[in-house]
Amino acid sequence: MKPARWGLIILTLLWLCVLLPLSVAAAPYAAMVIDARTGEVLHSRNADTRLHPASLTKMMTLYIAFEAIRNGEIDLDTQVRIPRAAAAEPPSKLGLRSGQKIAFRYLIRAAAVKSANDAATAIGITISGSEAAFARRMTRTAKAMGMTRTTFKNAHGLTEKGHLSTARDMTNLGRHLLYDYPQYYNLFSRKSTHAGIKTVNNTNRRLLGAYKGADGIKTGYTRAAGFNLVASAKRGNERVIATVFGGQSTASRNARVAELLDMGFRRAPSRAPIRKPGRPAYAGNSGLGDTDQGKTIRLASAPKKSLRPRIRPSADATVVASAVAVNAQQNGDRIQAGITAAIVAADVGSKTVTPQPSSATRPAMRPEKLVLANATPGVSTPAAKPEIVTRLSTSGGHHWGVNVGRYTTRYKAEKVLLRTALAEMSTLDGTLRKVNKSSKGFEATFQGMTREQADLACRRLQARNVTCFMIGPS
Repeated sequence: MKPARWGLIILTLLWLCVLLPLSVAAAPYAAMVIDARTGEVLHSRNADTRLHPASLTKMMTLYIAFEAIRNGEIDLDTQVRIPRAAAAEPPSKLGLRSGQKIAFRYLIRAAAVKSANDAATAIGITISGSEAAFARRMTRTAKAMGMTRTTFKNAHGLTEKGHLSTARDMTNLGRHLLYDYPQYYNLFSRKSTHAGIKTVNNTNRRLLGAYKGADGIKTGYTRAAGFNLVASAKRGNERVIATVFGGQSTASRNARVAELLDMGFRRAPSRAPIRKPGRPAYAGNSGLGDTDQGKTIRLASAPKKSLRPRIRPSADATVVASAVAVNAQQNGDRIQAGITAAIVAADVGSKTVTPQPSSATRPAMRPEKLVLANATPGVSTPAAKPEIVTRLSTSGGHHWGVNVGRYTTRYKAEKVLLRTALAEMSTLDGTLRKVNKSSKGFEATFQGMTREQADLACRRLQARNVTCFMIGPS
């Protein structure tokens, strides 16, 4: 009896000293599953409980970064000087040094793929002048999206009083990233990427590699939050987004998310209309205090000069004004239209300009035959075989793309696109993967490239024995 009694005492002490504290400290659990096409809720548990989001926060940091690029506050190639506050952030981090310069695109990659805290803080300070001002912009944007139970206090997600969100809000944020900025969504599917100073691995690479159709989006962990994840997967015409808060480990969290995604695919209809969420109203850095505005590197105010190239003087004034109006309407930017119209007025003046024929306004036609300098007189040499170019409609000035084959199903085409993007990230970085259905099958294409990028990508892919031809604007 005595050994049994001692054993019972030891077990009791173990439970009181070890197991009970761990159970009390365990992060609360919450989950949400939706049909991404319609936003319909397929499963929820504690979905409206306010919890610590951890690095799921960086989804909003990146959303605002994409918004800033779209509205001309900054561009991907802007060289950012790293603030001391960003360099001092604890891991996970890229390893940035105070004062060093790095392209904005690499900060985005590091925050999206590695979940780097220093990169996220640098993004926030660069856009809004201070992390506190950026956090207020994050919260305003969240409210505009309908994330009514979310408040942000920082750009990275480390635990801070009042920095809270819900499984429902984070699921909706993931849906906005998918539909509002599809041209950047491929970032979240990369298992690794080059972030300017080194190659970084995706914190979500295990689920991406193990779950069929998974293509994003963001993990998060702190002691207070537990293991969080917002994941999206697509199979055929169906797309599901699942969110978990409070996982006990990476493995158990991924297993639970896989179960929820499976549940979502079982419950989602095979066909459903895509009802994209409304993009939140753009307010930029409005509402910042004078101190914050004084520190802001780039403000979302009217630019002092046109972002478009100056029109050639030889163009007809009426045609110029019409083109400016069309461009302004397409871009939805009334302020820019007014500025551009003013520049046109300054260039053209009050007098009528008569168009003059100019060799500079229209490129010379490509000759059908090339005549070599040392060739026999009267004998011409045929030109090289022209590249195959089909019609492509894109926007943003990058009107070229590449086609990597035709496939019998959409899933096969998407699979080839993902595998090709991962294999050739250096030239396909930032492109939009798109499957176009035709009467002959499903065309797998990368879109949103310049002619030079498309040509380089095709040559590199052909060197890998991948079928490829360029597609260009009509």
